[in-house]
Amino acid sequence: MGLTSVHATVSGPRGERELDFLVDSGALYTVLPREHWMALGLEPRRRLDFSLADGTRIYRDVSECEIAFDGQRTHTPVVLGEADDSALLGAVTLEELGLVLNPLNRTLQEIHRTM
Repeated sequence: MGLTSVHATVSGPRGERELDFLVDSGALYTVLPREHWMALGLEPRRRLDFSLADGTRIYRDVSECEIAFDGQRTHTPVVLGEADDSALLGAVTLEELGLVLNPLNRTLQEIHRTM
């Protein structure tokens, strides 16, 4: 797994916020800490169970928002995190933005798509 961080803009019904996100090549979903998703006015749409890296199973609500990074904008699912959760940019959002994390040099690169 590779780790890096990026600065991105998140939008919801009550406006937008700029956040620093940890990008982890092993994380599937994007996570927003409680203070940010509450300020954006995001509402739970469904509840899912997740496995953490250490095998711990947790349950979190999931919503949707828009995320903009490096001139690209996409609609994406987001995990509604707790107060102590970190802002995390997951693989689903990265793919929707047309990006992939290169774990060797910890940079985001464009996906080379095939049909």
